[in-house]
Amino acid sequence: MTTTPSPTAESVSPAPTGVDALLALHRADRLIARYPTVRELLTDATPAELARAGVLLSRLEPDAVLAAHPGVRTVSVTITGHGTLSALTGALTGELARHGLVSRPQVTDFDSYVFELSDPESSLYAAKADLVLCVLDASVVFDEVPLPWTPADVEQVLSAKVGLLEQLAARYAGTGTGTLVLNTLPLPRAHSAQLVDHRSRARLGAVWREANARLLRIADAHASVVVLDLDPLLADGIVATEPRLHVYAKAHLSAELLAGYAREAAHLANNVVGRTRKVLVLDLDNTLWGGVLGDDGIEGIEVGAGYRGEAFTAFQRVVKQLGAQGVLLAAVSKNDPDPVREALREHPRMTLREDDFVRVVANWAPKHENLAELAASLNLGVDAFVFVDDSPYECGLVRRELPEVAVVRLDEEPALHPGRLLADGWFDTRELTTEDRARTSRYRDELDRRDFLDSFTSLDDYLNELGVTVRVAPAGPDDTSRVSQLTLRTNQFNLTTERLQQPAVRALLADPDALVLTIHTADRFGDNGLVGAILAHRRDDALHVDNMLLSCRVFARGVEQSALSALLRHARATGAEAVYGTYRASAKNGKVRDLYPRYGFVPVPGQPAVSGADPVDPAAADEDALTFRHDLVDIVPVPGHVALTETFEGEPER
Repeated sequence: MTTTPSPTAESVSPAPTGVDALLALHRADRLIARYPTVRELLTDATPAELARAGVLLSRLEPDAVLAAHPGVRTVSVTITGHGTLSALTGALTGELARHGLVSRPQVTDFDSYVFELSDPESSLYAAKADLVLCVLDASVVFDEVPLPWTPADVEQVLSAKVGLLEQLAARYAGTGTGTLVLNTLPLPRAHSAQLVDHRSRARLGAVWREANARLLRIADAHASVVVLDLDPLLADGIVATEPRLHVYAKAHLSAELLAGYAREAAHLANNVVGRTRKVLVLDLDNTLWGGVLGDDGIEGIEVGAGYRGEAFTAFQRVVKQLGAQGVLLAAVSKNDPDPVREALREHPRMTLREDDFVRVVANWAPKHENLAELAASLNLGVDAFVFVDDSPYECGLVRRELPEVAVVRLDEEPALHPGRLLADGWFDTRELTTEDRARTSRYRDELDRRDFLDSFTSLDDYLNELGVTVRVAPAGPDDTSRVSQLTLRTNQFNLTTERLQQPAVRALLADPDALVLTIHTADRFGDNGLVGAILAHRRDDALHVDNMLLSCRVFARGVEQSALSALLRHARATGAEAVYGTYRASAKNGKVRDLYPRYGFVPVPGQPAVSGADPVDPAAADEDALTFRHDLVDIVPVPGHVALTETFEGEPER
C-alpha cells in the first residue's frame, strides 16, 4: 500500500504576496471580487512592480469594479502630450490602485495636445476628466530647431513653445472643469553634449532653466493648473530617456521617468478626490531619536550629536517642516509618559518639542487602539492618518487592525528616514490656505475644549460657558481656495460630497443666481476660522441648497443650526417661497442624513421618511439622493448659547 507523504515545511510553497498575489487573483478570475485587497497588496511595491500591476488592472472595467464595490472612488484621467505615452497608463493605474482608487483613463491621439487643449469642442474637454495630464519632453523643442543650431536658436523655439503653453493653460482655465497638469522639460545630456564649448553649454543650460521657470509660474496664474517639476526625479538618478525607445517608438521619456511622474500625479489625484491625509503619527524610540528611552535614559538617547544623532535630528527637521504647513503631528509610543514629556521638553538638542504635537500618547496599550482613540478625540477618521514606526510588528499590527491608516515602516538606518516618509505625497495639496497653517493650534484648542467639556456634568452648561460665535457671510474671491478645499477634504458633514475645484467655485461666485455662504466660528478658546460653506442657487421662487459643508472640528455646537436659520430667514426676506435641500448618501456622511428633517424640512412627495437610524447604502448613492422642502413658516431659531452675526448683500448686518 502506497501512502502519500505529509507535506513538509520545505515542500509547501508560500502563499504569493504583492504583485504575484494580484496575478494569482487574476488567473483565478477573482480580481474584481477581491479588489479592496489590491491596496494592501501593492503597499510595498516598487515603481516597476506597480507599472506591471497597472497593466493588469487596466484590463478591468471600472464599472464592473464599482458594481461589486460601490464605495471605491474613481478618478477620470485624460492623457495627452508629445510622443508615445502608453507606458504612463499602466504606471498611473497601478499608483492609483495603491491608494485605493480606480482609474478611468483616456489617451488622446499621438501628438495632439495643441489641438485638444485649444479646441473647446475636442474630446479632451468633452471627457470632463478630473485630471488632464499634458506630458511634454525636450523633443517639442529640438524637433523645431534648425541644423546646425545654437543656444540662441533653442531660446527662440523655447520662448515660443512656453508662450503657446501659457495660452493653452489659459484656455483650459477658462473652459475645463478639472485640473490640467503640465511638467517641466528635462534636458538630456545628448543635447547639451552636442555643444563643444562650455560657454555655449552654460548658455543652453541657462535658457533651458529660465524656460522651465516660466512653465512653473503658469500655476501661479491659474488655480486649475499644476506644473510638476521633473528635476527632483532626475536628481534622484532617474534617466530622462531610453535611446532606442526614443528613436524607434517615439517614447521620448523613459519608462522609469513616467513611473515617477505617475507617482506624483497619483498624489495629486488623492487631493482632487478629497483623500489627502491630515495627521502624521510617529513612534519615538528609534524613530525620532536613537535608542530606547526607558533603557537608555534621556542622556543616552541619540539626537543632535554623533553621526546617528545628527541623522535623527535631520528627520525631526523634516517632520517639523511638515507640521509648519498644517500637517497635524502626534506621537504614539510604548513608554511611560513622564520620561517622554521630560525628553521633549528638556533635552537640549531636541528639535521637536511637546508644543509641536497636537497630542503625545505614551502608554503600554496596543498602538492601533491608541490610534483609534486619537482619531476619535480629533473627530477624524483613521483614513486621515499616516503612521510611522521602525517596528515591523507594530506596522503589521496597525495594517491588520486599521487598514485605512497609511503605514510607513522605517528601518535601523536613520539617514533613510526622511526619504521613506517623503516617498509618498501623503499630505500633498494644491495650495496652502490660512486655515492650513493654523490647523495645529486650532486642533490643540479643540482638545482643550474637550478637556473643558469633561469638567461639566451638563452639555448645556458647557455650551453656555463656551461662548460660541458664528458669522455667516457671502464668500468673496479670497475665500475661493478655502471653499474649494472644504468640498475636497470634508467627508462627514458633506451633504452631497460634490467636489469642486477652484474654477468651479469662482464660477459660482460670478453667477448672479448662485449663493455661496461662508461660515466662521470662534469661542473662548480662539478663532476656528472659516469652517463651513453653503452652496445654493435661485430657481423661480425657490432657493435650492446644492451642498452644505462643515469641518468636523465644530460638530455639535449649534453651528449648523445657526447657519441654516440664517439661510432660511434670508430666503424668506428675499421673496423665496420655499427652500429645497438635497442629501446624497456616501460611505461617511451618514451622520447628517437626517439634518434637513431635524430642522423643519420635509421630504418632497414620493420619497420615504428619513431617520438618522436608517442605514446608509453607498451602493445606492444616486438612488439614495433625497430632496427636502422647507416652507419658510416655522424657521428653526438660533440656539441660545450662540451669538450669530449674518451679513447678506443688500441687507443690514444682524
